[in-house]
Amino acid sequence: MQYTSDQTSQMMQECVNNCLTSHATCLETIKFCLQKGGEHASPDHIKLLQDCADICVLNVGMMLRDSDFQRQIGDACADINEKCASECERLSKGDDVMARCAEVNRECADSCRRMSEQGSSSAAG
Repeated sequence: MQYTSDQTSQMMQECVNNCLTSHATCLETIKFCLQKGGEHASPDHIKLLQDCADICVLNVGMMLRDSDFQRQIGDACADINEKCASECERLSKGDDVMARCAEVNRECADSCRRMSEQGSSSAAG
């Protein structure tokens, strides 16, 4: 599928917004999880949330400067957001903070995938 430059710009803005929201949400969730303790504060879970926050900021920079490596970073961003969403969902039983984190991460992963697909279709075109 070929995208117009307006569609590409709109998809990129959506992805940037989703990445920034995911970044902020993951950082807020780290604070929540450390206060909650137990499984929420496990080193692996905290590390995953931090990785997710970090890759989102990196991906935004790559998109905004039209980096040659944006597609690879975008794919990694989607993968990490999907993993983070699954983990947050697993811990979300009756917990609105974790459910929100899962939702935000899933939206971010979806928009990163769309951007990567757009990049590969325009590269092929």
